[in-house]
This record gives sequence, structure tokens and C-alpha cells, in this order.
Amino acid sequence: MDIRQMKYFLAIAREGQVTRAAKQLNMEQPPLSRQLKLMEEELGVRLFDRTSKRLKLTEAGELLRQRTEILLAQFEETLKEVKETEEGVRGVLSLGAVVSCISLLPNRIELFRETYPQVTFKILEGDHIYLGELLQKRVIELVVARLPFEAMTHPDRCEVLPLPSDPYVAVIPSSWTSHYEGRQSIPMKDLAGFPFLTLKTDKTTRMHEQVMNECRRHGFEPNIICECSSVAIIMSLVASGIGATIFPKSVMSSFPGSVVTMLDIEDADFQSEVGIVWLKDHYLSKSAKRFIDSFKH
Repeated sequence: MDIRQMKYFLAIAREGQVTRAAKQLNMEQPPLSRQLKLMEEELGVRLFDRTSKRLKLTEAGELLRQRTEILLAQFEETLKEVKETEEGVRGVLSLGAVVSCISLLPNRIELFRETYPQVTFKILEGDHIYLGELLQKRVIELVVARLPFEAMTHPDRCEVLPLPSDPYVAVIPSSWTSHYEGRQSIPMKDLAGFPFLTLKTDKTTRMHEQVMNECRRHGFEPNIICECSSVAIIMSLVASGIGATIFPKSVMSSFPGSVVTMLDIEDADFQSEVGIVWLKDHYLSKSAKRFIDSFKH
């Protein structure tokens, strides 16, 4: 089974139909069907169940899909590494960022491209679990995330470059701020009486738990009226006067001119840890290495 056949197999596995896979591969359907038959004969197993209109991977087919994705990614990385031995820093740098860390990227990318103008970026957003899967599949090289990184990947396989910690701040509707007019801060106990919005997904809860624990340390259980996985939606709800929230301070730079008020928390010195994460056993492109280095200065 060669590289070409691996690509054929993955296309069929993704599309669930030989006809659609052939169209994606810009080839005719009969030759692709013959290639699939040859692969199954060579391996001595059925790769797909053909009992329905959609081809379904057998147990052997699913194992081959997982291994083939890794092998093809390693093959592409090897080609990229060979090419980069003679080239400068160029190409597409693919990275991921959790929703609350997007605000850390614009200035960094702007400065990076001043030095390396031939590098372009592909940025994917999601929670730790999703971005961890993309790291494993080599779809992305780096993740900018809150720490600890809550992906399914074993921590021993990850390298982490810690970034400066990010203080938490209270974010409340501007219509509520008459009592705080002229002030830059708010005591934690004042938040006890507010309807509260919290950033949380089903699988990543670290930031939510950190905020909840700080509230409890000050003797109250917050009145949570909404859990949400989107920073933008929570900010919209705060701006509409629905409730208040606590966010890392860097998040606020993504919402200039927003109809909310940001206040330091007087009696709660708690921080959100941030870092860049990548996998130890993956090849890193020159652009990825230089991007990591840019955070060290």
C-alpha cells in the first residue's frame, strides 16, 4: 500500500462514498473502486461495510484510518522539513487559540510579520479538547491556551512556554455603574448580589472553577444565570445588562468601545495562567519555532 493509495483510502473514509471521493480526488469512480479492491486484497481484510448507501469503516478500516492520518501527516512534515533546509522562514503557520486567548495574538502577529513577511497564518479557535485533537492530527502546530492545558493528550507529551499571568477583572454593564462612578475597582463581596455569567464548556472547566473558588473564598456562592462557551456572547449579554462576569484582563482588549465597565477586584489577587503549547514528538516548522521565540523577548 503506497502513499497514493493511502490518500485514496482517506478520501473514501471521509466521504463515505466512492463516487464523492472520486470527485474530490478529480478522478473517475471505476479506477478508485479498483484501487479500494486492490487495497483490501493486499491487506486481506474488509475496510468498509457495504450494507448501506454510505460506506462504513470496519474495525480494521478504522484502525487503518487512524494510522494512515498519522503516517501521511508525518510524510508531509518530512517533505516540509527537507524543503525548509534551503528556504528561509516562510509558508503558513497553523495555530489554535482558546476563545479567551484570541486577544493575545493580534499585536504578536503584527510584530512577527514585520520580521517574517513571507509567513501567513491560519488560526483555529476552540476549547482545549478540540485543539488538542488538532495538535495530535498535526492540523495545527501550536496552541495558545489557558493553563493547565485540559486536552486529552498526556501532559508528558506537551511542551509549554508560560506567558505572563493575566489578572482577573470584574466586567459589569455600564448601566449598573452609577455606584462605582469615578472608581477603578470593586470589592469581591459586591459581586455576590449580581446575576452572574460564566465561561464554561462541557469538557473544559478550569477557568470557571477558578472563579467559583475565589467567590467561595469570599464567603458566597455566585448567582449563575448563564453558562456559555463563547466570550463574545457573554460580552454581549453583559452589554445588554443581563449580568456580570469575571474575565482575564487581556480578554477586554478584544472589545474596544464595548458598552461594559471593567473594574479591578480590590481584595482578590488571582491570576489566569497562559501559555503556548506544542507536542514534543512533532516536527516544528521554522515559522513555529520563530513564533515561539518571539514570546521570549
